[in-house]
Amino acid sequence: MDLQDQLKNLFPDHEPSPEESIEEVAHELYVQKEPMICKFEKRKGKATTIIEGYEGTDEDFKILAKEIKTKLSVGGTFKDDSIIIQGDYRDKIMTILKAKGFKVKRVGG
Repeated sequence: MDLQDQLKNLFPDHEPSPEESIEEVAHELYVQKEPMICKFEKRKGKATTIIEGYEGTDEDFKILAKEIKTKLSVGGTFKDDSIIIQGDYRDKIMTILKAKGFKVKRVGG
Protein backbone atom coordinates (compact mmCIF):
# COMPACT_ATOMS: atom_id res chain seq x y z
CA MET A 1 0.00 0.00 0.00
CA ASP A 2 1.52 3.27 -1.07
CA LEU A 3 1.06 6.72 0.45
CA GLN A 4 -1.81 7.73 -1.86
CA ASP A 5 -3.85 4.67 -0.83
CA GLN A 6 -3.20 5.34 2.84
CA LEU A 7 -4.34 8.94 2.47
CA LYS A 8 -7.53 7.81 0.70
CA ASN A 9 -8.26 5.47 3.60
CA LEU A 10 -7.71 8.23 6.16
CA PHE A 11 -9.59 10.95 4.23
CA PRO A 12 -12.19 9.32 1.94
CA ASP A 13 -13.96 12.62 1.08
CA HIS A 14 -10.83 14.51 0.06
CA GLU A 15 -10.35 15.27 -3.62
CA PRO A 16 -6.71 15.88 -4.60
CA SER A 17 -6.14 19.15 -6.41
CA PRO A 18 -4.47 19.02 -9.82
CA GLU A 19 -0.77 19.69 -9.58
CA GLU A 20 0.41 22.95 -11.03
CA SER A 21 3.19 22.61 -13.55
CA ILE A 22 6.06 24.99 -12.98
CA GLU A 23 7.82 25.94 -16.16
CA GLU A 24 11.49 26.72 -15.81
CA VAL A 25 12.72 29.36 -18.21
CA ALA A 26 16.28 28.89 -19.36
CA HIS A 27 18.48 31.86 -18.54
CA GLU A 28 19.68 33.58 -21.69
CA LEU A 29 23.05 35.27 -21.77
CA TYR A 30 23.41 38.80 -23.10
CA VAL A 31 25.14 38.61 -26.49
CA GLN A 32 27.07 41.78 -27.21
CA LYS A 33 28.14 43.32 -30.49
CA GLU A 34 31.72 44.07 -29.49
CA PRO A 35 34.11 41.09 -29.56
CA MET A 36 35.37 39.51 -26.36
CA ILE A 37 39.14 39.22 -25.97
CA CYS A 38 40.65 35.77 -25.47
CA LYS A 39 44.35 36.03 -24.61
CA PHE A 40 47.17 33.83 -23.38
CA GLU A 41 49.47 34.69 -20.47
CA LYS A 42 51.98 32.95 -18.29
CA ARG A 43 51.46 33.52 -14.59
CA LYS A 44 54.01 32.12 -12.16
CA GLY A 45 55.35 29.91 -14.96
CA LYS A 46 51.93 28.37 -15.70
CA ALA A 47 49.90 28.87 -18.87
CA THR A 48 46.57 30.68 -18.42
CA THR A 49 43.83 31.78 -20.79
CA ILE A 50 42.07 35.04 -19.97
CA ILE A 51 38.70 36.13 -21.37
CA GLU A 52 37.81 39.83 -21.04
CA GLY A 53 35.48 42.41 -22.51
CA TYR A 54 32.02 41.15 -21.56
CA GLU A 55 29.49 43.97 -21.23
CA GLY A 56 26.64 42.03 -19.59
CA THR A 57 25.95 41.51 -15.90
CA ASP A 58 28.44 39.82 -13.58
CA GLU A 59 25.98 36.96 -12.97
CA ASP A 60 25.85 36.19 -16.71
CA PHE A 61 29.63 36.27 -16.89
CA LYS A 62 29.87 33.88 -13.91
CA ILE A 63 27.42 31.50 -15.58
CA LEU A 64 29.50 31.65 -18.76
CA ALA A 65 32.68 30.96 -16.76
CA LYS A 66 31.11 27.93 -15.13
CA GLU A 67 29.95 26.54 -18.48
CA ILE A 68 33.41 26.91 -19.99
CA LYS A 69 35.11 25.29 -17.00
CA THR A 70 32.74 22.32 -16.99
CA LYS A 71 32.92 21.76 -20.76
CA LEU A 72 36.73 21.80 -20.72
CA SER A 73 37.05 20.04 -17.34
CA VAL A 74 39.60 22.56 -16.12
CA GLY A 75 40.00 24.89 -13.19
CA GLY A 76 39.59 28.60 -13.30
CA THR A 77 38.14 31.64 -11.63
CA PHE A 78 36.19 34.83 -12.20
CA LYS A 79 38.06 37.97 -11.05
CA ASP A 80 37.95 41.65 -11.93
CA ASP A 81 35.53 41.26 -14.87
CA SER A 82 37.63 38.53 -16.49
CA ILE A 83 37.56 34.75 -16.62
CA ILE A 84 40.89 33.08 -15.90
CA ILE A 85 41.20 29.47 -17.12
CA GLN A 86 44.13 27.23 -16.21
CA GLY A 87 45.97 26.13 -19.36
CA ASP A 88 46.11 27.26 -22.98
CA TYR A 89 42.61 26.55 -24.29
CA ARG A 90 42.13 29.56 -26.57
CA ASP A 91 40.96 27.61 -29.61
CA LYS A 92 38.46 25.47 -27.69
CA ILE A 93 37.13 28.46 -25.75
CA MET A 94 36.72 30.45 -28.95
CA THR A 95 34.68 27.65 -30.56
CA ILE A 96 32.46 27.38 -27.44
CA LEU A 97 31.85 31.14 -27.40
CA LYS A 98 31.22 31.33 -31.14
CA ALA A 99 28.67 28.51 -30.85
CA LYS A 100 26.84 30.62 -28.24
CA GLY A 101 26.78 33.59 -30.64
CA PHE A 102 29.62 35.70 -29.22
CA LYS A 103 32.27 37.42 -31.28
CA VAL A 104 35.74 36.53 -30.04
CA LYS A 105 39.11 38.10 -30.83
CA ARG A 106 42.33 36.14 -30.29
CA VAL A 107 45.13 38.16 -28.72
CA GLY A 108 48.73 37.16 -28.05
CA GLY A 109 50.96 34.37 -29.35
